Amino acid sequence: MIVFLVSSCTSKVDNKKEDTTVKSVSFIKTQGANLVNSKGERIILKGTNLGNWLVPEGYMFKMDQVNSPYKIDELLQELIGPDSLNVFWKGFLDNYITHKDIKYLKSIGCNHIRVPFNYKMFTDDLYMGERNSGFKYLDRIIDWCKQEELYVLLDMHCAPGGQTGDNIDDSYGYPFLFKSKSSQDLMIEIWVKIAKKYKDEPIIVGYDIVNEPIAHYFKKELDVLNHELFLLYKRIIKEIRKVDTQHTIFLNGSIWSTNFDVFEELNDPNVVYEFHTYWVDVTKSVIQPYIDFRDKHQVPIYVGETGENTDQWIHDFRVLLDENDVSWCYWPYKKMNNTRGIMNFDEPESYHLISEYAKSDRSSYAKMRANRPNISEVQIALNKYLENSLYKNNFVNKGYTKALDFKVEMN
Repeated sequence: MIVFLVSSCTSKVDNKKEDTTVKSVSFIKTQGANLVNSKGERIILKGTNLGNWLVPEGYMFKMDQVNSPYKIDELLQELIGPDSLNVFWKGFLDNYITHKDIKYLKSIGCNHIRVPFNYKMFTDDLYMGERNSGFKYLDRIIDWCKQEELYVLLDMHCAPGGQTGDNIDDSYGYPFLFKSKSSQDLMIEIWVKIAKKYKDEPIIVGYDIVNEPIAHYFKKELDVLNHELFLLYKRIIKEIRKVDTQHTIFLNGSIWSTNFDVFEELNDPNVVYEFHTYWVDVTKSVIQPYIDFRDKHQVPIYVGETGENTDQWIHDFRVLLDENDVSWCYWPYKKMNNTRGIMNFDEPESYHLISEYAKSDRSSYAKMRANRPNISEVQIALNKYLENSLYKNNFVNKGYTKALDFKVEMN
């Protein structure tokens, strides 16, 4: 039985036309099944994920099964060595997302972005060439978004111990977060630090506590893992609310953010319930369980990730969400040599050397030496990658962007 202590409101979703623009920045809060600004005006979130920036993904780097941040880092270490790799990561973090990207997203009609980050950025671990760099990059993106009046959702994409048990959480193939008190303690410590620092910052639309917890591979353990996730959510909310009572909290369902059975009981009135969906038929039945959940419990719902499909599918699913007053954030904003995102950039001519090495047998030092391409040629490819990833060298996937009902012109 699901018991909700979130709201005494019994009204249905407000059917008046929503305001998707950010005219002046104020805290966004829940009001029954809606998100509202300080004037009580309903806000429907529409935006994109800054995937691959602070959490590199193998498929976006065209590295096949080398598909998590630590594996990508390891492969690049093998190709160019530690010093050159640190230079590459610095250039990547500076180039891949810039103020011009944020200005562009605001200009085309986005009203928020979701920013995935790795917990390691708030530790002494070396991550993307730096240690304890989390606030450096979050401050940077938040400052740009403040200038453009574009809301930011902070998404812990990779949690200590791993919450998913697959490549996307940068872990070791099992959601050890739910078996490790030290990992949970560290996760809470990081969120409390974030909440303390940004408690008075209204450009932050909310805290997305953890991305896509518990993969489908662990369904046999789902009842136990769901309960552990529920207990962790309660504990995190309690600790955040000691330092920040203003920001909205976003909670993902389990099983890749599709299963809402995890929500046994929650007593915070300012929570959004998040689901993700990919590669489904565009029928209302796909989202009906979440709509029913929203209407029954009078809480907002949000699609934190969807996309990775044809322009027609992107259009049709976006229309379905809009018709049912569901906030959304498509994945991702930018990719190399790929039309399934808003922004695109060219693959360097010799980049195939990196992709081929990623597919090769690297199981021994002898095989690494035998399969490693020329270091200078790899360096040239990576330097060109950095140049191409800059906003000024990007180009818009017009069909995809139009499908989201955004403008397509670049500034």
